[in-house]
Amino acid sequence: MIGKWTHGNRRDFVKGAIGSAAAVALAGRSSFGAPAGLRGRFLTHVSVVRVNQIEVTPTKNIGDDEAALNSPDHIRSRRAAFEAGWPGAKMTWAISWLALYDPRPEYREARRLLADYHHKYGDEVTFIPGGYFAPMYDTRKNNQQTIRKALQMISVMVGDNYRPQSLVAGYLDADSQNYLATEEGIHVCQGQIWSQHGIDNGDGDGGICYPYYPSREHYLKPAQGKSDFIDCVCLDGWTCDFLPARRQGFDGGFNSRLGVGPIETGRLGLDAGHQETIATVAQHLDQGYALNGFAFTTSIWEVSLGQEEDLTWSLQAIKSRWPDTRVMTEGEFGLEWRRHNPSNAHLDYRFDAKGTGVKGAGSEPELEIQWFMNKDFRLALLRNWQTGEAPRVIDFTRYDLKAEEPQGLQREWSLMNVLNQKGTRPEDKPIPFSQLTADDRHRILARYPELSKLK
Repeated sequence: MIGKWTHGNRRDFVKGAIGSAAAVALAGRSSFGAPAGLRGRFLTHVSVVRVNQIEVTPTKNIGDDEAALNSPDHIRSRRAAFEAGWPGAKMTWAISWLALYDPRPEYREARRLLADYHHKYGDEVTFIPGGYFAPMYDTRKNNQQTIRKALQMISVMVGDNYRPQSLVAGYLDADSQNYLATEEGIHVCQGQIWSQHGIDNGDGDGGICYPYYPSREHYLKPAQGKSDFIDCVCLDGWTCDFLPARRQGFDGGFNSRLGVGPIETGRLGLDAGHQETIATVAQHLDQGYALNGFAFTTSIWEVSLGQEEDLTWSLQAIKSRWPDTRVMTEGEFGLEWRRHNPSNAHLDYRFDAKGTGVKGAGSEPELEIQWFMNKDFRLALLRNWQTGEAPRVIDFTRYDLKAEEPQGLQREWSLMNVLNQKGTRPEDKPIPFSQLTADDRHRILARYPELSKLK
């Protein structure tokens, strides 16, 4: 099922869900009447320079020492691969606490290189706290102090009163994202890893995969109004194939994080991995763009991974197929979105994706998933499009309900309430639309009346 999305593909799904008359009307609208906002295709890439595999606090490490894999030669190779893939484009570098302070000559040279890349190419250089998992391993107060010191160090390192426009964090709690906006003047944060659960050192399912302003209640909850608004655009870290992403961890022997990252796609083999990468990107730059008039793909690759040839290949393939894509730093992209969206009032992201069918990917070609993501809730429908069965609801997460982040240190930072796609709770079973409560059906249909024929 790999290939370009067509209006016919899209019409088939909508027709199966809501009937032919509504399908014809919707298929001719590129953004379903969404209000004017940021339009176009966008791509961001982050490379991480670190010393230890997971530097969870300034004094605690988990995993392997990767100093040899973060050498100046490895950094030069990564930048050359990016330039070969998309000449003239800008990327973001995220440097860890230990890499900022390591006195060894190779790390002094690494820091000099990053500063030089900012001055030469316009690259962004910023900090990554906690090895992606800062709120899981340290208090909000300590993390904020670490962020402040690291940003000051980066300003000195780069010179010319440099200040990054974003922070790369993996996960970052709402209070710390508010701290970035109010105390550090940073209004963009890669602050959530969409749909991650049962992998690595933190769980965080329940949010939306495109930019939003988080609520002060919970980093995965879009702000509902002025009272809970955080003026920091929260970005996803990894674009994933929507079909594997519905799984918990490695259920069924498949990787739920599969998409554009070399750790996951590399396990499929070169050809299949490349197919899966482009098919995942197409879910956004083809299908998502057709639905929203706006599309965003992103990835974070540690320098220690290598895989330079895959980075060059993927960028060249994207540039060839979607040459109008704008490749930007995290900060530039987030601020561009912020200029067009002063609040979450007009959030209305929609996605239709059929399984890629790539062998070993767990992206079943007979299945099709439809996502609706807005300020009030997110909704996912799954069906077997080959048999023409009615869609079932696999996720309904309400954002109007009270939410609360963990106050202690733990790996579970998800936002789950009515029904969650991962199936980790007894109530998380796919159900027909009619089995949602009357109140929830009314809430959904008030925003998406075209779903009224769902059974």
